[in-house]
Amino acid sequence: MELGLQIPNFTWPKGPAGLRHDLAAVARTADQAGFGYLALMDHFFQVPVFGPTEAEMLEAYTTLGYLAAHTERATLLTVVTGVHHRPAGLLAKTLTTLDVLSGGRVMLGIGAGWNEEESRGLGFPFPPLSERYELLEETLRYLLQMWSEDDGPFDGTHIQARRLLNSPQPLTRPHPPIMIGGGGEKRTLRLVARYAQACNLFNSPDLEHKLDVLRRHCEAEGRDYNEITKTVYHIMDIGENGERTGELIDELRRLHDLGFDVAIGNMPQLPRLDLLERIGTDVIPVIRQF
Repeated sequence: MELGLQIPNFTWPKGPAGLRHDLAAVARTADQAGFGYLALMDHFFQVPVFGPTEAEMLEAYTTLGYLAAHTERATLLTVVTGVHHRPAGLLAKTLTTLDVLSGGRVMLGIGAGWNEEESRGLGFPFPPLSERYELLEETLRYLLQMWSEDDGPFDGTHIQARRLLNSPQPLTRPHPPIMIGGGGEKRTLRLVARYAQACNLFNSPDLEHKLDVLRRHCEAEGRDYNEITKTVYHIMDIGENGERTGELIDELRRLHDLGFDVAIGNMPQLPRLDLLERIGTDVIPVIRQF
């Protein structure tokens, strides 16, 4: 099993002026400690579970580019990009650029999106949920074409484009892996089975059921369920002094036994580096043996 560190909160003790130094140090430490993934939220306002709306929030892909320059191994992604945040062509070029400049270390995390407050606040489109799902599937088809040798036109319901030219192409071939976030049983998990290399679910009581639903969608799509990487969002909290390390290991073992390959989540004590290092020495070597 692998771990991923998500950084959802940028309200740190040194303030905005110190963020570049703290972020670089956190990224380097997590990378060296053995975290396999380094993730950000794709939000523009802070979300309630992490703080007030007005709290500091950095744009995700600019920040991932910065983190790429301070890491060597970790896969870089968002958990997850709302499909309505960026036009499909811009998203494809952004991810391609990040993949090339990181040495082929990008994963696309994407979903139907949900935060109406920030979209209305900043003037982003926020279509109804059914339309966002349509746009999500269309965007996935667009990206797969743009990351292929077919640079012809794209004619969809929501997206029309004359030439999907993408030069250079990503280093990751045939394309950067796609992770679709969310546990919607009728649409989201069907899209995982049809298009994605990974899913992402919250650690909730119905995880086993969600995986069973995904398995059924894979059967319907003629897809090998076992080739999909199962990721789960779980907070990486070992306590202020490491006193909860055993508790975290036990929960990760349970998640692995359910069928999850990767756990991605926030460490509440960031930007403390000593606790990241402790996860690297006391947790990661253990769970790699699961």
